[in-house]
Amino acid sequence: MISPKLCIKCKGKLLCGLGYCPILKKHSEQTKTVSNIQGNEFTGSSPPSLFVSWRNYPKVKIAPLSPTEVMDSSMLDAPEKWFGLSQEKIVSFRQQLLRSNKQINVNDAAKPSYELVEMQELAMAAGPTVIDVKLKSKPALSLSFHESVAPHGPTGQLVKMRLEENPSIPKKIDYAVSDTDLKSNEAILSLYLAGFPVSRLNKLLSAGTLGIGKRRRLVPTRWSITAVDSNISNNLVEEKVKHFQQLDEFQLFHSNYLDNNFWVLLIPSAWAFEQLECWLPGGSWAANATEAHIIQDHEFYKGRVNYASNVEGAYYSARLAVAEHLLKRKRQASAIVFREIGKDYRLPLGVWQIRENVRNALQQKPLVFSALQLALAFLSRKLKIPIERYKKESALLGNLLHQRRLKDFTS
Repeated sequence: MISPKLCIKCKGKLLCGLGYCPILKKHSEQTKTVSNIQGNEFTGSSPPSLFVSWRNYPKVKIAPLSPTEVMDSSMLDAPEKWFGLSQEKIVSFRQQLLRSNKQINVNDAAKPSYELVEMQELAMAAGPTVIDVKLKSKPALSLSFHESVAPHGPTGQLVKMRLEENPSIPKKIDYAVSDTDLKSNEAILSLYLAGFPVSRLNKLLSAGTLGIGKRRRLVPTRWSITAVDSNISNNLVEEKVKHFQQLDEFQLFHSNYLDNNFWVLLIPSAWAFEQLECWLPGGSWAANATEAHIIQDHEFYKGRVNYASNVEGAYYSARLAVAEHLLKRKRQASAIVFREIGKDYRLPLGVWQIRENVRNALQQKPLVFSALQLALAFLSRKLKIPIERYKKESALLGNLLHQRRLKDFTS
């Protein structure tokens, strides 16, 4: 039997050595979807969307996402608008999007074919675009789930796709894509500061539309989501947050959505960040667990030099939300994100909900404390797992409490 602790760390990356993920397979088999497509051709309204797989890299599958009819599909792939909706409602959105797969080499983005250009235009569009799709056969009617990405609905092998209309492309996106001398990181930041949501930016990166022309590549969707969160939050922290005055009190924020219970603690100190995730028995990746498992990643003032391999994409999504909050307030602080995942979070829905949960928490009025120990004492009554377990796992708490003990000893 596979260790639940490995499942929590793996989250579908097949670290167990199997050729499939038993947890994802179980969800896919139990959650069937119905499509109104009768044959292998349809006309639908694709939202600004595109999916790129990660398996068999660099020969990946690229897929436009679209319902099988002409409709307003703008909500179907807009995670910034989903906060507060039920798991069932979000899954129903995703069930309506058919993924029309076609294999392609990631390097083809440097010199895209006419067909690839049309797919890229879907990701660039201001709103839904009507497309004609022909599949090799009737699509498979099932759902697939990923830790980083929102669920995906029916799938079919793409034979041909054609745009029924010219997409309306925002001028700033068109400029960023047309500038083949602009680095992808610079383009992403420019568009983010112009107000485009991060979900739009990771699709542009995934579609291979950004970066130095000859270096452009398709980027698997799960990688592009983390890359956008990471690059934007890095920039905000290095260029802005670290230059602000430090917070002068301990502040505690809360949000609970989809049985993901978040407490965000801001500490009057130099920038540092940590995410502690506690998977309670019965949650999506802890379905077979008999006890709670805590994983964590962190960074001190100098930042990280490697990937947050335990918490993974959720780390960067939460860090972006914290960096946005500190930028808005023009303050610097250390931040610890406590996340407890309960049994009612049955399906992995993507890291968007981590980003939006933390954003929601930081929009609330905080509880204020004069000392770290007081904040932790309050938290100990709210968390389901004893605070001592978090202290044992936390790098930041250990460092801060040690500093306090030294200060008390020398004063």
